[in-house]
Amino acid sequence: MKPLLHFLCALCVLDGKLLAAESPKPNFIVIFTDDQGWADLGSQGVREDLKTPHLDALAASGVRCTAGYITAPQCSPSRAGLLTGRYQQRFGLDAISDTPMPVSELTIAERLKLAGYVSGMVGKWHLDASPSSGDWIKRNPKSVVRTPGQPLRIREPARLAFSPAGQGFDEFYMNNRERRWANFRADGTSLKPEGEWLTETTGDRLDDETAGALAFLERNHAKPFFLYLAYSGPHTPLEATPERLARFPGEMPERRRTALAMLATIDDGVGRIMKTLRKHGVEENTLIVFTSDNGAPLKKTMPDSPLTTEPNGKQSDIGGWDGSMNAPQFGEKGMLTEGGIRVPFLWSWKGVIPAGQVFDHPVSSLDIAATVLKVAGGSLRGSAAAPEDAAKAAATLDGVNLLPHLKGEVATPPHDALYWRFWKQAAVRAGDWKLIHLGDGTDLLFDLSQTDSETKNLAAQHPEKAAELRAKLETWTQQLRPPGIPKNGIQRERHWYEHYFQHPAPSKP
Repeated sequence: MKPLLHFLCALCVLDGKLLAAESPKPNFIVIFTDDQGWADLGSQGVREDLKTPHLDALAASGVRCTAGYITAPQCSPSRAGLLTGRYQQRFGLDAISDTPMPVSELTIAERLKLAGYVSGMVGKWHLDASPSSGDWIKRNPKSVVRTPGQPLRIREPARLAFSPAGQGFDEFYMNNRERRWANFRADGTSLKPEGEWLTETTGDRLDDETAGALAFLERNHAKPFFLYLAYSGPHTPLEATPERLARFPGEMPERRRTALAMLATIDDGVGRIMKTLRKHGVEENTLIVFTSDNGAPLKKTMPDSPLTTEPNGKQSDIGGWDGSMNAPQFGEKGMLTEGGIRVPFLWSWKGVIPAGQVFDHPVSSLDIAATVLKVAGGSLRGSAAAPEDAAKAAATLDGVNLLPHLKGEVATPPHDALYWRFWKQAAVRAGDWKLIHLGDGTDLLFDLSQTDSETKNLAAQHPEKAAELRAKLETWTQQLRPPGIPKNGIQRERHWYEHYFQHPAPSKP
């Protein structure tokens, strides 16, 4: 199916070039951070230790969504949901172990090709095959290298089949720890179209990702473009330049200091991106969305454990608290509480979206694809690999075009309900009510309009509401692969629910 899609894309790109002079198409930039908690944006008004002037200016120039949600409390599934505009559980990607993302799924980049766009991916991908892809490895044993005493390794051709190039991106500068898989350099020079490995970087990994984004913009600012900039911070390993660390003096946890410096690095990058858009006169023709892939991993008590260092000077503290904050949202990464799935969410389009707004209705990262594709004009109509499939393909999008809501043309909430399923948890939010259902049969019901809402389980006081939401959840999960709500207890998430909810209750001696 995809070869036919690519042929149609080529025809549409030609058509797009012919129409560009008559009606310039809007550009799109999606900036996606890694493990950034809800509180860590100056414009949220929660923390006073942040220095994010460029992101705060972005918020002031458009809309700050206070109830912005991601589709999973973990990076790979949330990325799959954002890039396809579909609940990732529909195609069996509930968790990292379910990667790679199927190439049969159409991404924003592939759909935008049909409207004449060039698409670029910079930063963290995390949707290809990896040693964590358990089921895929079982189905594809010949794609794996097993060497005694060495970590399992995915063969290069198999892994690259699921890379950004395999999912519709024309240009890519993908971060892979010490290397980059790219078809252009940070200085803008071209590499092999299919990509090659780079070992040289511009130093700090977040600065290097900004450099990749700026290079893409310099190469493509005269064309209709879509840039997906997936920063790899403030996810661990925590590392920042001395200059940025010095911006945050005084007593504080060292993990917090480094996270603040990493967020400042991202903020500096946003400032440079905005400067580049203005330089080329395309700011007013560019829709910018900023959000995070999930909440911060607090490790329950935010332990300020030492930042360990490898012999090469790089820090190797992957797995600890990343220094980011979720409060007042409850819980953390890995949980379907607000702290795991409620994230910073900004929309800005100068001259189109009115500035200085705060939007309190729930919105989802699924809405990014629906909005972008609608605004692009015609791409939903031509989103399928064959014309007769177009309506079906468009209908599979789970998000909503938010532009009428953000422009004040529609006052009603964009969503009747939002849904989640992750490990042995499932959840639904409808209005101010939210239900979390655990695999051991427990229902946790919350009224999110209340202060400290997720510390008060209201299931016993409102059994009818709990039953209503559970029925919604059961109906939705029947559409997924595999279908159904979680069963057979709670497992990997058990330690979080014991800590935050004292559930299950400690056994009596």
